[in-house]
Amino acid sequence: MITRVEGAYLGAVRAFGNPMLDLLHKRHAPLVVSVLSLLFTAERPTVPVAEAHTETGEMLDRLRAAGYGDDLPTGSARDLCRYWAEKGWLVRQVTDDVEVYRLSAHAVGALEVAGRAGGGRARVSQSRVRTLLDAVEHLAQDADPDVMVRIARLDAQIARLQAELDQVQRTGSVAEVDDDELLEEADNVVHLVRELPADFARVAESIKSMQHDVVTALRGDDRPTGEVLREYLRRAEQVMDATAEGRAFVGALRLLGDPERRDDLAAQLDVVLRHRFTQRMDPRQRQALAEVVLQIERGIGQVLAAQREASSVITAQVRHHDPLRDREVDDLLRDVMSGLAAWLPGTRRGLAVDPLRRLPVADVDSLRLTTGELCPPAPPAPLEDWADDTDPDAARAAARAWGGPHYDQIAQYLAALTDGGAVVDVAEAFAAAPDQIRRPVDLLGLLEIAHRRTMTETGAVAFADAVRPDGTRRRFAFAAVTTPREDATDE
Repeated sequence: MITRVEGAYLGAVRAFGNPMLDLLHKRHAPLVVSVLSLLFTAERPTVPVAEAHTETGEMLDRLRAAGYGDDLPTGSARDLCRYWAEKGWLVRQVTDDVEVYRLSAHAVGALEVAGRAGGGRARVSQSRVRTLLDAVEHLAQDADPDVMVRIARLDAQIARLQAELDQVQRTGSVAEVDDDELLEEADNVVHLVRELPADFARVAESIKSMQHDVVTALRGDDRPTGEVLREYLRRAEQVMDATAEGRAFVGALRLLGDPERRDDLAAQLDVVLRHRFTQRMDPRQRQALAEVVLQIERGIGQVLAAQREASSVITAQVRHHDPLRDREVDDLLRDVMSGLAAWLPGTRRGLAVDPLRRLPVADVDSLRLTTGELCPPAPPAPLEDWADDTDPDAARAAARAWGGPHYDQIAQYLAALTDGGAVVDVAEAFAAAPDQIRRPVDLLGLLEIAHRRTMTETGAVAFADAVRPDGTRRRFAFAAVTTPREDATDE
């Protein structure tokens, strides 16, 4: 029979086996907490593996240069990050074809505990006692099915609120609350907000755990696929209903699903942050109050991303599941692990290992590459004879006709039209021009020259018919402009 002290000791051993408490009671816990808190932020929930190794190495170098080398672990930053992943403080995954680290729910909880412990001793305040009493009252109301008791409580609540309303209407003022009491209530709100990231992370990890179990069951091919998927859906519903973090997620999702409630929450937080008592709060506490809605949105996004990933992985496994191929891969991996287990005991450190230069080739006597073809393949059709134009001047003229604007001819033509100091309309000038400078590109050249001469917009819409060298026509519309006279030599 187990004694009380033995049972308590075994319970404590199991509790400290939790990765969160394991992190906090390690010798190098201050380093782990400080590095993870700087490496991962609310705006940066995941960090590429290479960047995490580099930044962790820079932090270690700075701490060693500052004289804390005796308190730091040995080994490289890569080894530390891998060790943290093995202990369950970091999760290594692939996102958008990039391997990244993210904090586990245990690490998030440890950081929150360390942050609360470093931010001052928790106090038993009036606000927290009121929160406890309200929670117990709501619990009693939900648990008591007596209709008369519920009616009496509602009548008492209505009478209390009516008395408060009458007092406000009679006096025309609201009694001010002491700043110290407001500060206690705000501290209680911040305390509640700190619990959200760990709750959301636990929901996400519960979904990932279910994903792993479902994929393992599908690959084992021990049960029908439909039975495995039904169990997954049943467990998914239980995660949202049977756990505290699941219920917190459902409540947060219901909160953000109501735009009016979300707007009311933002407006209430704005009122709080504009009050004078917030000047006495720590900047981190004010920031936590300002980011309540944003923090809930990030947590919900994390859970929804885990759900999408789980659905995608399970769908791909069901669609591409090949029991025979998976069994062959599992057998091969087991053979490799068995070979390593047999080889390692007889080895020593620094022993050279002959690498496998190439994979073994199957011993096949003969392998047909193509099927027999009675008719020989037909040769390609001969190329047609084609000769370049022997007249270089004609080829140059044809290329010039399809080339860019004739700036010199356009400038001379425009100067002749504006001779005498008159202002000319560009659309009319283009319509009266000869066909050689009425191409679409010449219209652009004419507008460019007019722009250089400080053209003026008339506010109307002009139309111009352009003629290509092959005789085809195109009509263009543009803002009507005019340009003054200027000598052609200026262009």
